[in-house]
Amino acid sequence: MSHPSTYNPGSGFEKWLDRRLPIVRMGSDFMDFPTPKNLNYWWTFGGILTVCLVIQIITGVVLAMHYTPHVDMAFASVEHIMRDVNYGWLMRYVHTNGASMFFIAVYIHMFRGLYYGSYKEPREVVWILGVVIFLLMMATAFMGYVLPWGQMSYWGATVITNLFSAIPLIGDDIRTLLWGGFSVDNPTLNRFYSLHYLLPFAIFGVVAIHIWGFHTSGNNNPSGVEVKDIKKDTVPFHPYYTVKDGFAIVVFFILFAAFVFFNPNGLGHPDNYIEANPLSTPASIVPEWYFLPFYAILRAITFDIGPISSKLGGVIAMFSSILVLFVLPWLDTSKVRSMRFRPVARMWFIIFVVACLALGWLGGKPAEGIYVMWAQIFTAYYFGFFLIILPLLGLMETPKQLPRSIAESVLKSPNTAAPDHVAPAPAE
Repeated sequence: MSHPSTYNPGSGFEKWLDRRLPIVRMGSDFMDFPTPKNLNYWWTFGGILTVCLVIQIITGVVLAMHYTPHVDMAFASVEHIMRDVNYGWLMRYVHTNGASMFFIAVYIHMFRGLYYGSYKEPREVVWILGVVIFLLMMATAFMGYVLPWGQMSYWGATVITNLFSAIPLIGDDIRTLLWGGFSVDNPTLNRFYSLHYLLPFAIFGVVAIHIWGFHTSGNNNPSGVEVKDIKKDTVPFHPYYTVKDGFAIVVFFILFAAFVFFNPNGLGHPDNYIEANPLSTPASIVPEWYFLPFYAILRAITFDIGPISSKLGGVIAMFSSILVLFVLPWLDTSKVRSMRFRPVARMWFIIFVVACLALGWLGGKPAEGIYVMWAQIFTAYYFGFFLIILPLLGLMETPKQLPRSIAESVLKSPNTAAPDHVAPAPAE
């Protein structure tokens, strides 16, 4: 939703700079950007994520100054950071817990996008960029988890990289490329350290494009209707949403600080405080909590599917659970964006959220007995939600009447609520 700039250079220097590098104009346009006036607190997680990313980059650069990427010294260098570097313990705990806070915020951000239909036309590219950011986050977090070179770091890297060997023809070559040899060893650690350092800057670049994207297409909003009158339907981003986002960021970082100062290892695994030993396999190998839903999907495939082995089937299912998000804008056939006006879809969405949480819990349990059965049930529902339920609901469900405008939905005009049998207004 582009709008004419209101910035007028004041001084001679500002005029000179504006003709050559309009950075001040860009900042002014960002602050004056007309934003739907009905955005709720679920929309504040975009700002929270941006702050989390900056914190991760800053603390990561500081930690990189003291870390030694060598299998004989990596574990000791982390202990050196914790014990000998001034405020090294704080930098490390902020960085490790920051990864968890990052994923908490991104999962909420994604569920919000699913509920309010933020992936629908004209925001398909913005959604796809968001999924790219999510993939880069996962790669960065996985490689970072290997760097402390504890038991779970080593064996987690061994298990995950071995999955690539299930890919026909090229799997072994991919695994050897990741390892830099024939097992997880020093070349692997060097590769992961380099990529873990570089990928956050790639994430930052994609985030910038992501923000630029919705500054072009305009923000979605809880009602799911487009802006019709800028004066009535929108308010400037500053001060209205800078204050709202700022308040939400402060509240979120109270939770962040609670983990950093009172339970810094609560989201980690105790085995990672044991130095990596290739000759001693931990009793249970599990990834970080934010990977557990996908780990459960991987282990849910315990049977061969024709010529596809169970191992390859699990790998395909795990990667497909993320790749399906790329085509989501074309799977959901409903013209109504927000599930506020789709009561049947809302019910199925709530079950979907429960299924995702259940998969996260099951991912940390042994791959045996009833845990496998429930993982298979919830995995089937996960894919069924995207591939069956959303396409069919768009054809079968009768949504509630949409408000005529954002202003009307804010004022809660009597015309916003209509019986379910009323035909929906077309989405913009």
